[in-house]
Amino acid sequence: MIPLRIAAAGDIHCSEANRERVSEAFDRIQHEADLVVLAGDLTTVGEPEQADVLADAVRGLSIPVIAVLGNHDLHSGRGDEVAEAVRAGGVIVLDRAAHVCDLDGTLVGVAGAKGFVGGFPGTSLPDFGEPLLRQVYAETGAEVDALERGLQEIAHCHVRVVLLHYAPTSDTLHGEPEGIWTYLGSQRLAAPIAEFRPDIVLHGHAHAGAFEGAIGDVPVYNVAVHVTGKDFWVFELDPTRRDATPVA
Repeated sequence: MIPLRIAAAGDIHCSEANRERVSEAFDRIQHEADLVVLAGDLTTVGEPEQADVLADAVRGLSIPVIAVLGNHDLHSGRGDEVAEAVRAGGVIVLDRAAHVCDLDGTLVGVAGAKGFVGGFPGTSLPDFGEPLLRQVYAETGAEVDALERGLQEIAHCHVRVVLLHYAPTSDTLHGEPEGIWTYLGSQRLAAPIAEFRPDIVLHGHAHAGAFEGAIGDVPVYNVAVHVTGKDFWVFELDPTRRDATPVA
């Protein structure tokens, strides 16, 4: 098996204003990678017309594109329409689900979920108090449960990827004000990652965060374009060694 190249980006915030750049970026990356993954915030404010910009950019690409939604994609209450629009362009949208790609005999499994808020040690929201707060806790719990199921489904794959929008570790939040870390992710998302040890975890959302972190020995990368400074960051994974290297 030859090394696999995965191009990742988060928070691309498609709109009519950046249509040309988005289109050119996807046209270039199909010649540099085997798979594209998008870590949420595909649109600016969750309007289906903005999702059409992404759909038009990826339609007919020679490589698969897998995505999860982010908070911006849900902002207008039209998340289902956003997902439908990008799926029409050929994007595989994962909502608490998993998908397996066969790339020339290499099985690549992606467990995808939006993730949600809740915080990290010292700032965690508890499952206690007003019903609305407990509803937030339960929503994060549903994302964690789905991530666990997804990792079980892709356990047989040569390469296993976790794709999120919200952060599963505070490592990649450094640079953001600590006062908002509770709203940027949740430590609870780390539990299934630590248990199943995928090859790589990719997320976005934290525009001012850090690029690299880890959960145990599992590498975690914040691929928000505001952090990487690139349209895509390419990772090279060796299916025979189960390691991931950021290359560009």
